[in-house]
Amino acid sequence: MLGFLLRLLPFWVREPLLIAVGSVFGVRIMYLAVRDHDRVAAGLGVVFLAFTAIRVYVVVRALRARRNPSPAASATGAAVVAAARPQPQPQTQAGTGPRPGPNTPEKEHNAWSQAVAAVAVFGALAATLWLGPRFMPSEDNAPQPASCSDGAHEELPKAYKDTPRPVTGEELCKALNRPDLAKLLGTPGETVTTVSGTNNTAPLTEGKVAQPEAEITLDTYTVNVSASYNDLSTDQYVKLMKFGDETDIKTLKVLGRPAVLSSDHTMKLEINLGSGGSGGPVEQGPLARTLSVALDRNDRGGYCDFTVWSTSGALPNDSVLLDIAEKVLPRIPERRVR
Repeated sequence: MLGFLLRLLPFWVREPLLIAVGSVFGVRIMYLAVRDHDRVAAGLGVVFLAFTAIRVYVVVRALRARRNPSPAASATGAAVVAAARPQPQPQTQAGTGPRPGPNTPEKEHNAWSQAVAAVAVFGALAATLWLGPRFMPSEDNAPQPASCSDGAHEELPKAYKDTPRPVTGEELCKALNRPDLAKLLGTPGETVTTVSGTNNTAPLTEGKVAQPEAEITLDTYTVNVSASYNDLSTDQYVKLMKFGDETDIKTLKVLGRPAVLSSDHTMKLEINLGSGGSGGPVEQGPLARTLSVALDRNDRGGYCDFTVWSTSGALPNDSVLLDIAEKVLPRIPERRVR
């Protein structure tokens, strides 16, 4: 079908079109063959280029024949035209020229304009096909980033209304869900698998203390950020840690705020969804590393926890937590004086 359509095209449209197709595909296939060291592709590229060279040769011969017709053919053609042309009749009115007869040759189409137009159109199409994938995003190769917003805005608990300028779980999630989070964790190339942001309240406070939380899971690590709007200073928090199970406690400052590093084990809970519906006992999970930073420079109470852990038990260096905190903290408003 395609060959039939090509034969219907005029010579000066068909041949330049074939030359453009052969040259574009030939050069492209040869480039891929050299890059991938593929001999089969190289042979196919040679076929396209040879086909293009033949078409160029045909067009060049046609152009030469058109510019320099043979003398014999010209004389014979002139004699035939003269014999076939009727003699002009005398005109009775002055100023009236002879009317063109039925055998008057029509004005020929410009072959060069046809060729240039065909090459230009197909060249534009070829350039679009060639360069399109570079500038147009591919939905298959570019996964969409995980979103922190589920579209449903739940009403904030009363504790958030009573707290001056608190951050919400969605805001924490957006601050943590950075494009360079995997790079900060030392695992560049990994993608975010799950994200969440919740507007919780601190336990054992009867819902009076706001404690928003966000969590992001990658292939290797899970990062959790929470902000507790209580009246506990960092010094008091460190004293409580020493009475608990936290280990490897280290005090420091982050962006001018008091902070403390500590380690503790997570909890592992298995739920059986079978007929019995019972779950296993709560077990000790992998070790987690936490950086707690005061919500303001004067340490008037409240802190923000940055926690990271992995299912394998491996932990990144403490500098990773410091880098994440320095990126996220500027997006969390400092606690105001009540």
